[in-house]
Amino acid sequence: MPLSPIVLIPARLASTRLPNKPLAEIAGKPMIVQCVERALEADIGPVAVAAGDAEIVTAVRDFGHTAVATDPAHPSGSDRIHEALGLVDADGRHDVIVNVQGDLPTLDPRSVRAALAPLERGPDVDIATIAAVITRLEERENPNVVKVLAGFSGGSTDDLHIARALAFTRATAPWGDGPLYHHIGLYAYRRAALNRFVTMAPGILERRERLEQLRALEAGMRIDVALVDDVPLGVDTAEDLERAREILAKK
Repeated sequence: MPLSPIVLIPARLASTRLPNKPLAEIAGKPMIVQCVERALEADIGPVAVAAGDAEIVTAVRDFGHTAVATDPAHPSGSDRIHEALGLVDADGRHDVIVNVQGDLPTLDPRSVRAALAPLERGPDVDIATIAAVITRLEERENPNVVKVLAGFSGGSTDDLHIARALAFTRATAPWGDGPLYHHIGLYAYRRAALNRFVTMAPGILERRERLEQLRALEAGMRIDVALVDDVPLGVDTAEDLERAREILAKK
């Protein structure tokens, strides 16, 4: 049976390193609108912003897109999209929720589509996500670059590589020869998995590594990872913002 996805983008203004960043102008539009447009270009289903602030709702709607107001006190983007799902899809028409971060204005739409591939392969996968090979030496030991431990096998370059996630860590892992994989924080949840996930308390490893996805693994949920070509530019600083402006100015 074909999947019926919906893309939800959590966004709030309370950023410590780059205040009000969802509203930062990039190529004539707020960054959050650029993120909506990348998600729409993926063409997998409807797209809505789960906003923690009224200003974000207004900015998105001003460009003709969908946004809903959610509780500003939500502790995570997962909680925010869960509330938004109940507002935009109360009838349960969509069985997969794709969580696209609101600070990825240059995201390749193909990466959004790739996140669905593990769920399409079988019903045993609860959550799907994506990763890319680390190519810069300094990122191998950078704790801000989250690594996923997954046994990707060789094969045709025409075939999307998918593997089961065994762990996520900020450490340099796994040990030994071979590539390391940069986890990209874009998730596709089965609806039942998202409903379960937001009811669970943070796990021991989640609190230690400060990685929310470890909560699911500790609870026995299955996460599979699709390998993509590039890591999207995440906008966290003024320098990142200028780089995003340069990239989108060329489009």
